[in-house]
Amino acid sequence: MIEHMFAQCQERSPCSGYLLFMQNEIPDGVALAELVSSGQASPLELAEEAIARVDQVNPKLNAIIHRFDEQALAQAKAMEAEVPPSTAAFWGVPFLTKDLTVMTEGDPYHAGNTALRDENYRAGHTTHLATMFEELGLINLGRTNTPEFGLTVTTEPVAHGESRNPWHLGYSTGGSSGGSAAAVAAGIVPLAHANDGGGSIRVPASECGLVGLKPSRGRVSFGPKLGEYWAGACIDGVVSRTVRDTARALDGISRPWPGDPYWAPEPPMTFEESIKLLPKELKVGVVTNSPWGPVHANCVTAVERTAKLLEDFGYLVEPSSPKSIFDEDLFHHFRVVLASNEAFTVEKLGKEIGRPFTASDMEGDTRALIDLGKTFSTSDYLNSVQWFHLYGRRMAEWWTKYDLLLTPVLAEPPPLLGELRDPTSGTKRIRDLLLFTVQFNITGQPAISLPVEMSDNGLPVGIQIIGAMHSESLLLQVGQQLQDATAWHRRFPTLWAR
Repeated sequence: MIEHMFAQCQERSPCSGYLLFMQNEIPDGVALAELVSSGQASPLELAEEAIARVDQVNPKLNAIIHRFDEQALAQAKAMEAEVPPSTAAFWGVPFLTKDLTVMTEGDPYHAGNTALRDENYRAGHTTHLATMFEELGLINLGRTNTPEFGLTVTTEPVAHGESRNPWHLGYSTGGSSGGSAAAVAAGIVPLAHANDGGGSIRVPASECGLVGLKPSRGRVSFGPKLGEYWAGACIDGVVSRTVRDTARALDGISRPWPGDPYWAPEPPMTFEESIKLLPKELKVGVVTNSPWGPVHANCVTAVERTAKLLEDFGYLVEPSSPKSIFDEDLFHHFRVVLASNEAFTVEKLGKEIGRPFTASDMEGDTRALIDLGKTFSTSDYLNSVQWFHLYGRRMAEWWTKYDLLLTPVLAEPPPLLGELRDPTSGTKRIRDLLLFTVQFNITGQPAISLPVEMSDNGLPVGIQIIGAMHSESLLLQVGQQLQDATAWHRRFPTLWAR
């Protein structure tokens, strides 16, 4: 297939996307869209080539659980006879959607759950986000693996089996967007849908060597059926190899829809345009340790080296972080909100499949969380939601004095598969890892994971940068500077689709 496409691209002027692969370049979504726009590649060729890469590496990764080959090829073929609208910034670019939250009517939707799988449950509506991805011109090749209901940070659901990290197949991809991250990291597609309720964009991005931006609360609509999820802690986005792909995607999916309960303000320029600018003066706080637990030396080193780069860029960098960042009450209130919402979600899904969920329909950890959620009163829930709001106000005060906060994403490099699923130690191990991400789901602030380092055993290690509310442009600008300085987008994992 590659050789055939290489022959085709030799006939074009000057080359197509496949020749870039032959030259050890890794074309991102923006580059592929430019090739389509210039006539050097077609949507059908890109779709066929991406499907060939699915065939090649997905059996080893288990990243994609629902394949839409026929409809993707039909869409690509139809696109060749159409004039792209001006809003279709990724016209003809292959893409994947996570099997959680985003839906397309009539397509499978399992959310990592065996009951939905066994009932062959299919979505009864199309979410606004799916519509926005389609309007960008993205061709959806299928849906990616996720832990059950997205409730943990490793993608090893009973319903569809474990997703494996393309840097080392014995290690976790992270979660809950682990299937999407594995597919992008292995070169199947340049970017894929992801979402984040406690780190589920940032964690897989860190573990798979990708860019993962969690946008500000209200930046991406949950319509038409939801206004918010987990009391505003959840948000959708993408994982990608390059900052500019993330910026362009965010431009395409960040607009308010009628009936949204709140939304983020429109930026003064597009996110993609903003990355061409350099911040002039920035004050950056840095934290590398936590009273909640130890931080691995590789993760500390990643932050320290990034801090040095930021200093080299001319920014003021010093040890500092919000006083409330490690509030001991945080996980209690997060658990109340999470468990209460998931108990309600499972009740709704039971109505969708025509019968209540039983204990055997869920994994043990999920079942325990649902049972816990049923014990909380209305007062318990509202008290925790109010705590969220007050916590956000306490945290925001720090950003009146600083522009950015630099932290690890995780307290350790990627764990082995099975480690976080161990029935005796898994829950503790998850808590050991999640020292730096959940806080910013509660506050709603934007946060970006950038794959600046590699661990001693050759696995990606990301750092996290957090901005004030609605400061995605600033995070992307600094992210672009760090990408230029470290060239992470030119690294190849062990398993790479060629």
